[in-house]
Amino acid sequence: MTVPHLPANVVRAAYLVASVLFIVGIKRLSSPKSARHGNTLASIGMLLAIVATLLDRQILSYGTILVGIVLGGAIGAVVARRVAMTAVPQMVALFNGSGGGAAAIVSSLEYLRFARAGVPVPSVSGVTILLGALIGAISLTGSIVAFGKLQGIVTERAVTYPLQKPTNFVLFLGIIAISVWLVATGEPNPGVYAWFAAASLLFGILFVIPIGGGDMPVVISLLNSFTGLATAATGFSLHNHVLIISGTLVGASGSLLTYLMCKAMNRPITNVLFGAFGAVKTAGKAGPAGAATAAGKAVRDVSVEDAATLLAYARKVIIIPGYGLAVAQAQHAVRELADLLKSRGVEVKYAIHPVAGRMPGHMNVLLAEANVPYTELYDLDQINPEFETADVALVIGANDVVNPAARNDPSSPIYGMPILDADKAQHIIIMKRSMKPGFAGIENELFYDPKAMMLFGDAKDTVMKLLQAVKSV
Repeated sequence: MTVPHLPANVVRAAYLVASVLFIVGIKRLSSPKSARHGNTLASIGMLLAIVATLLDRQILSYGTILVGIVLGGAIGAVVARRVAMTAVPQMVALFNGSGGGAAAIVSSLEYLRFARAGVPVPSVSGVTILLGALIGAISLTGSIVAFGKLQGIVTERAVTYPLQKPTNFVLFLGIIAISVWLVATGEPNPGVYAWFAAASLLFGILFVIPIGGGDMPVVISLLNSFTGLATAATGFSLHNHVLIISGTLVGASGSLLTYLMCKAMNRPITNVLFGAFGAVKTAGKAGPAGAATAAGKAVRDVSVEDAATLLAYARKVIIIPGYGLAVAQAQHAVRELADLLKSRGVEVKYAIHPVAGRMPGHMNVLLAEANVPYTELYDLDQINPEFETADVALVIGANDVVNPAARNDPSSPIYGMPILDADKAQHIIIMKRSMKPGFAGIENELFYDPKAMMLFGDAKDTVMKLLQAVKSV
């Protein structure tokens, strides 16, 4: 089969248009109102880049590419349709790893091309190849570990061991030393390169395993930037403009998101990566009825009927969604409850913490799926001043992001992290399955606030009971 080829200038022009679509698409992702359109634009840009690449004169085998497109497209379509909202962070972690792994494989094959040809590797090509392979390998294995922590396959706790940091440091220095030697000599050495690749893959595992589950949103963002940088480095190796531009965009946006996430937690990135946050878990002991005591403190239960009465006669209710809401798939029931309260004249707003859930924007996506109006979603800085005038703060599955220990306890690992000021509302209803702590693995002081009431049970079932109870008030 003869496939028409495009002139090189046309291919480059197509890459330029695709890059512009990527930029505009990412820009429109910054707002929930325009995010869907931005995603469509970026998808069109990717399609254009793929078509232009397939019509490039440098293509050697369309059969192999066709197999990859069919298999990858089928897997992507099935996963996108079947994955639960709670598993989206895991899916993003795997996608990050796949991108990094692809960059590492392409860089490795480019290195082996020089080896097969028996020609020296130019210094610039050697640097970009090794960078693409190193960063891509770290992204691959690091993302697999992140997936395992989010999925519960690997312990969510920070895994530490004696001499961990020195060991990682020595391993990284060894990787750099091998890289410098390979670039300096210029002569292809597949054996030494294999050791370099193996060490890079191992470093990715050791890099992420000491990081606790509470920091996985930041790790996912960081690994996303790694994948972008690896792609950009591969683009330099292949002299492919669209890979350079798209990789740089992903790397820059991932780095910016990582910075914003760390700022939201008031913790430097070094503390996230090397602080072993979540290495020790402490929590109160749950009683048989679901209540708990800790250090002589007791929580106060509330019935569905009493909670419904509070909500029905409130003037302002602020809903604080968390990962528990996502697990229970309660977003549609929550929207129905909010609509019912608004029909009774209650002002309803949603308070979204930047690190609520297990990935950036998790709660926004979750609520958008339930058609919650964008105008009712407020970020931390916007909503915090309103808690003092709120009659009820309804906390659904959130934990660390409402823990007053971040303000009051200098010994707490989350001390200094900006939180949602739920404790300043007149009444606080906390919906949870049990007294189990959140990802940070620490006790939540809010549970023992005199204004707080615990409503135990599955979020979706409990919200549906609240819905019916409010109707009868």
